[in-house]
Amino acid sequence: MEEDAIADPLEPLNRIFFHFNDKLYYWLLKPVAKGYSAIVPEGIQISIRNFFNNLNTPTRVVNCLLQGQVKDSSVEVTRFVLNSTVGVLGFGDFAKDVFGLHSTREDTGQTLGVYGMGGIFYINWPFLGPSNLRDSFGMVGDAYLHPFMYLDADWEVLVGARAFEKVNQTALTLGDYELFTETALDPYAAVKDAYQQYRKGLIKE
Repeated sequence: MEEDAIADPLEPLNRIFFHFNDKLYYWLLKPVAKGYSAIVPEGIQISIRNFFNNLNTPTRVVNCLLQGQVKDSSVEVTRFVLNSTVGVLGFGDFAKDVFGLHSTREDTGQTLGVYGMGGIFYINWPFLGPSNLRDSFGMVGDAYLHPFMYLDADWEVLVGARAFEKVNQTALTLGDYELFTETALDPYAAVKDAYQQYRKGLIKE
């Protein structure tokens, strides 16, 4: 079981990257997301989020199986089939809306945590944000499980798709980051602690 606190031997570098990501959010990501939100209705934004969530089904299926969650894995497969067909390529969440089948949130970092690997130490990656050593390994595993890895497309297209997904998600959560960081005495520490507690909670589920 992980401790509530996590080692942060890279704190000076992490704080630099946190400051970089913070400025990136306020100077680029937030303005783009606000403009995007003004043009694209929220209903369409939700449909786009559903599409990307549906694409990520293989990651959840494999990690459910690795964690021994056979029932959850079968639910994910059923959701994928229903949403990819009746849900029109995943833009609609037919499985949840009609049958009450909810998606899991399993990923490779959680699987490593279930098997006893702690976060080890905290890392704040530029562009990617808060993580730890375990979840950083997990992100590599997740990348290899994602369908994007096997598309015959230029890297610019794949990066663009990921950037579009990030803008869409940010548009749906505008104000959350500001509310959290602007009320904290030390935003860096607040984000680090919140990330640690969030990941710990997912592993316990």
